[in-house]
Amino acid sequence: MTETDDLDRRVLVFAPVGRDGPAAADVIRRADLATFVCSELPELVREIARGAAAVLIAEEGLFGQDFSILTDWVANQPPWSELPFVVLTSRQEQPAIGPWRTKLMAELRNASLLERPVQIMTLTSTMRTAVRARNRQYEIRALLQTQARAAEELEAKIKARTMELAAKNAELREQMAERTRMEEALRQAQKIEAIGQLTGGVAHDFNNLLMVISGGLEMLERQTDPMRRRRLLEGMHQAAQRGAALTRQLLAFSRRSALRPEPVDLRVQIGGMRELLDRSLRGDVHVALHFADDLWPISVDPGELELVVLNLAVNARDAMPRGGLIEIRAENLRAYRDTELAGDYVRLSVTDEGTGMSDEVRAHVFEPFYTTKEVGRGSGLGLAQVHGFAKQSGGAVQIESELGHGTTVSLLLPRSSEPPLRTERPLVDLHVQTRTSPELGSVLLVEDDDEVAALVTEMLKQLGYQVLRAASAVAALGALSDGRAIDLVLSDIMMPGDMNGIELAREIRNRRRGLPVLLTSGYAEAAKDAAATEGIQVLPKPYRIDELAAALDGLMTDAPSRLSK
Repeated sequence: MTETDDLDRRVLVFAPVGRDGPAAADVIRRADLATFVCSELPELVREIARGAAAVLIAEEGLFGQDFSILTDWVANQPPWSELPFVVLTSRQEQPAIGPWRTKLMAELRNASLLERPVQIMTLTSTMRTAVRARNRQYEIRALLQTQARAAEELEAKIKARTMELAAKNAELREQMAERTRMEEALRQAQKIEAIGQLTGGVAHDFNNLLMVISGGLEMLERQTDPMRRRRLLEGMHQAAQRGAALTRQLLAFSRRSALRPEPVDLRVQIGGMRELLDRSLRGDVHVALHFADDLWPISVDPGELELVVLNLAVNARDAMPRGGLIEIRAENLRAYRDTELAGDYVRLSVTDEGTGMSDEVRAHVFEPFYTTKEVGRGSGLGLAQVHGFAKQSGGAVQIESELGHGTTVSLLLPRSSEPPLRTERPLVDLHVQTRTSPELGSVLLVEDDDEVAALVTEMLKQLGYQVLRAASAVAALGALSDGRAIDLVLSDIMMPGDMNGIELAREIRNRRRGLPVLLTSGYAEAAKDAAATEGIQVLPKPYRIDELAAALDGLMTDAPSRLSK
C-alpha cells in the first residue's frame, strides 16, 4: 500500500475547543481506524486535500468563524467524491444555531449529525460507516479510471483502424456497458445482504425482549407467589430498558420477515384486540369500531395486521394529547382501481381527532426513522412498517390529514376468495390446564439470555417439568455427558460461541439418538430451511405458554417412536 493509500484512509478530527478532539481520536483509533487531529481550520483543509476517508468536526470549532476555505474545497471535489463529514452537535438554545447548522449541513453536502453526549459504540459505528462509504467512492474512482483508460485505448484503436472495424467496436462497447450493469447489480446485492443481516440480528434481539415481556405478563396472571411475581416484574422491567437502548442504537431499517397470509375476518380479528387497545391507550382516549355488515374476508398475516392496527392506534393517541376518539372503520371496495391497484379490496381506516399533519410532514411519514416526536418518544419506524405491511400484502396505504383537523390512515387490503379459517381468536388463552405432575420429565434449557431463561424456566415449571439450564451449547453437551436424566432439550438457535442451536441438535443426535430437541428463535425465518433439512421443529419467539406446551407435548409423544427406531 502506498503513502497515498494510507492518507486516503485516515479519519481527520477537528475539535479545537475542549477535550473532544483527543478523546474522539482515541476512541476512533481503538476502532482500528487511522486518525489525525487538526488544531486549525487551514490545517484541516490541507490534510483533506492530502487525503482522508472521513472528517469528524465539533460544530463549535466552526460556529461564528469564516469556514469558506472548507466549503470551497467541498464544492470543488472531483465528480466521484462526496467526502463524508460527521458533525458533533449539542443542544444549543441560541436562536442563530438552527439556521447556521442547516446552512452548514447543506454546504458540506455529505454530512450527518451526532448529538452529544455520544456513546462510544455509536461514534465508532458512525465513523466506520462513513469510512465504508468513502471506500466505495474509491472503488468508483478506480472504476472510472479504468474506464477512462479503456476508453482512451479504444479511441486510439478506432482512429488507427479502418471502417471495417466499426461492428467490432460496437460489440466492445456493449460488453463494457454490460460489465458496468453487472457491477452495479453486485453492489446493490451486497447492500441488501448487509441490511438483511443487520435486521435479522435486531429481530432476534427484539423478539427475546418481547418474549420476556409478553410471556411475563401471561405468567403474572397465573402466579400467586409474591416472590415469583416480583421476579417476573423485574425481568420485564430489565427487558424494557434493554429494548429502549437497542432502539437508540438502531441505525438501519429493512423488512425481511416473511408474511403468512390467511383469510381473516376483520370484525373478529380487530374486535379481539379491544382489550389490548384499551390497555395500550390512555383513559381519555376512546376507540369506536364501525364495520360493514357484509364485510368481506381479507388475505393478510393476522399477527402483522394486529401490529399495524396497534401502531396506528398508538400514533393516533400521541396525536391527541388532550384525549379524544379513535374510529376504526372497515368497508368493501368493489372493483377498485387506481394507478397501483385494481380489483376487490377492503378499506381499513384509523381516524383520530388529533393535531394533524402538514403537507411537508405527510410527504415523509413513510420514510424509516422519520418522526416528529420528541427524542425518546418514537423511532420513526411505525408508519414505515405499516407501509411495508400493506405493500407486502398486495395492497396500499393512504393518508388524509390537515393541521388541526386530525388524520385518517387507510389500508387497502386484498379481498380473500376463501372463508376465514377461524371464527374466533382470543388474544391470550387463559384456560390452559395447569399441570404440576413431576412425571412430565426433565427439560435441559439452553438459553444465553438470562431474562428469557428465567421466564421460560417459570413456564416449564408451571407446565410440570423439571428444568436444568445451560447458557451455551458447550455447557449443554457437558450436562448431557454427566449422565443426567434429560427427557427433552429446549434450545435457542442463535447463541454465543462456535456452535449454534442447529449444530447442537445435530451433535445431540450423534450422542443420544432419540432425545427430543425443540429449537426456538426470535428470527425463525433465517433458520427455517436449515432446521427443516435436519427435521427439527422451530418454535418462533415470542411464544405463549400454551404454544410451548403444545410443542413439547408433540415431541414427548413422538419420543418413544423415535427411540424404537
